[in-house]
Amino acid sequence: MSSSSPHRRTSHITKRRISGVALVGVAALLTAAVQSGAASAAPEKAPRTGKVNPGAVALKLTPSQRAELIRDANAAKAITAKDLSLGAKESLVARDVIKDHDGTVHTRYERTYDGLPVLGGDLVVDTAKSGKTEHVYKATKATIKVSSLKPSIAAAKAEKQALSAAKAAGSKQTDADRAPRKVIWAGSGTPVLAYETVVGGLQDDGTPNQLHVITDAATGKKLFEWQGIKTGIGNTQYSGQVTLTTTQSGSTFTLNDSARGAHKTYNLNHGTSGTGTLFSQTNDTWGNSTTSNAATAGADAHYGAAETWDFYKNTFGRSGIKNNGVGAYSRVHYGNAYVNAFWDDTCFCMTYGDGSGNADPLTSLDVAGHEMSHGVTSNTAGLNYSGESGGLNEATSDIFGTGVEFYANNSTDVGDYLIGEKIDINGDGTPLRYMDKPSKDGGSADSWYSGVGNLDVHYSSGVANHFFYLLSEGSGAKVINGVSYNSPTSDGLPVTGIGRDKALQIWYRALTTKFTSTTNYAAARTGTLAAAGELYGTTSAEYTAVQNAWAAVNVGSRPGGGGGGGTSFENTADVSIPDNGAAVTSSITVSGRTGNAPTNLAVAVDIIHTWRGDLVVDLVAPDGSVYNLKAFSSSDSADNVQTTYTVNASSEVANGTWKLRVQDKAAQDTGYINSWKLTFP
Repeated sequence: MSSSSPHRRTSHITKRRISGVALVGVAALLTAAVQSGAASAAPEKAPRTGKVNPGAVALKLTPSQRAELIRDANAAKAITAKDLSLGAKESLVARDVIKDHDGTVHTRYERTYDGLPVLGGDLVVDTAKSGKTEHVYKATKATIKVSSLKPSIAAAKAEKQALSAAKAAGSKQTDADRAPRKVIWAGSGTPVLAYETVVGGLQDDGTPNQLHVITDAATGKKLFEWQGIKTGIGNTQYSGQVTLTTTQSGSTFTLNDSARGAHKTYNLNHGTSGTGTLFSQTNDTWGNSTTSNAATAGADAHYGAAETWDFYKNTFGRSGIKNNGVGAYSRVHYGNAYVNAFWDDTCFCMTYGDGSGNADPLTSLDVAGHEMSHGVTSNTAGLNYSGESGGLNEATSDIFGTGVEFYANNSTDVGDYLIGEKIDINGDGTPLRYMDKPSKDGGSADSWYSGVGNLDVHYSSGVANHFFYLLSEGSGAKVINGVSYNSPTSDGLPVTGIGRDKALQIWYRALTTKFTSTTNYAAARTGTLAAAGELYGTTSAEYTAVQNAWAAVNVGSRPGGGGGGGTSFENTADVSIPDNGAAVTSSITVSGRTGNAPTNLAVAVDIIHTWRGDLVVDLVAPDGSVYNLKAFSSSDSADNVQTTYTVNASSEVANGTWKLRVQDKAAQDTGYINSWKLTFP
């Protein structure tokens, strides 16, 4: 993952090491009351029969062109902030920019408040060639405002809390690597003044530790934590005889790829710090396909980095992880019998261990594609590595890692939808993850449910992995490159795939122009629909397939309201809930039903609100009858109401306007209705 946001992130390809809490993000100006599952992209006169809209394709910017666009955005940041109705104390900092052939510019901003970084305040602004702002995608819709910038607790208390959290992960550090700094935390709930503390050292498995802990500067409560080292396990099977790009100086050859941003590969020789020694020798034949030659692992790592670079360049026009033409670097032979590999934003580098007994270096296409894609995510959406956004972060690496494997077209490691299929970390010959049916690994989610964000991110990633497989290949039994798949759907209805190439384009455009640090699955659906609409048209088969694939993993509805064996009606428009104030409502109009509502009417509720016990939630029928879904509870301090209630509404006529009514009955905590859905079996 890369250092694009004000913090670093982490990730393992295995489940074992990181847990987190859920964050939720909303794509502003695209959410709307939706019953059919369509996002509010502008309709088109006719579908483009599967061809990409050329105007929506990103230009290949030179580093100087990109730098100039960022300079222009920063020069106009005060005007942009005013246009976005940001507060007087808020400022924007342009972090990235993408320009389409039709002149549309997608500018990604970080935000500050009175000079302090706002974590969770990032946003993307889409500007048309005319200069008109078309869309804004915000990580938070909350107003950034705090009563005081003076902490009530000492920084030492925040550091102690962070050290305690790091100790639980195995770190033996007695001091923070980065002393607590004041920030505004806007990742969830009401923005508050907070401390961010970073603790280093090593985790219990030998992985470097970069634990970020957010502490409320007024109460001392821990608000959030995430890892800054993204780790993973790749194939220990090598890629056969491949061509490497190296550099010759006199009679010496080095693993220095001048064709790909000067990517270099180093030998750590079982060390755990520093860069190591650049691989160099007097001939240009590297390794002998066994661990008896240290250069074998170097050759695999160098090859994996090259294929990943080429995949991004030739598939999306992206020049390197940061899209600035600069290569990362790789380090092999990390530690002693280290059974993992990781991406580190700090060094902008990939690091590989040698596996159990130092017998199988974890250097292959899977690990290179997956881990280096974490760097791309960090330099674009910056998805928080926890909760649903963390699952999307992991899935993005699985998706693009799979893309790298298919792109390489290597006969020794053919493309498939299995993650880590070449290694046997479980000791039973099975892959780490299955994209066609994620639950086959024993822990991943096939479909979305209200608690999916509480899973480890390698398990919650299953929802997006399954979506991507269905969008690419469709449901049901099939054989691809000799591997058998049989992908189910949560609603029992079939999905027709549009092909992996189109699915990759849709996911990449959503990641780079729609997603923010707090994007959750509902917002990911909105973002991918918007991306599909821009690329292929909102009346296209590709747009419909995105709707169907998300519905098949229980995110949103199928076109026309179908799904789940019945009909769903949904409202995704945000409704702010006033603090200790009057009740607010969100409406859904049901039509096309006959007779009364069922005895098991499903009411799926997604409310973002700190201290959820403050809330009373009711379903109001068309005739005004009230069905209480959730009562007030002064002792329930957990965040958010994200669950599905079953209501016996058989005495109510089905057709008409139903309302979700929410009232906050205590002070100090705020939030909003993110979405809700009625499903008639």
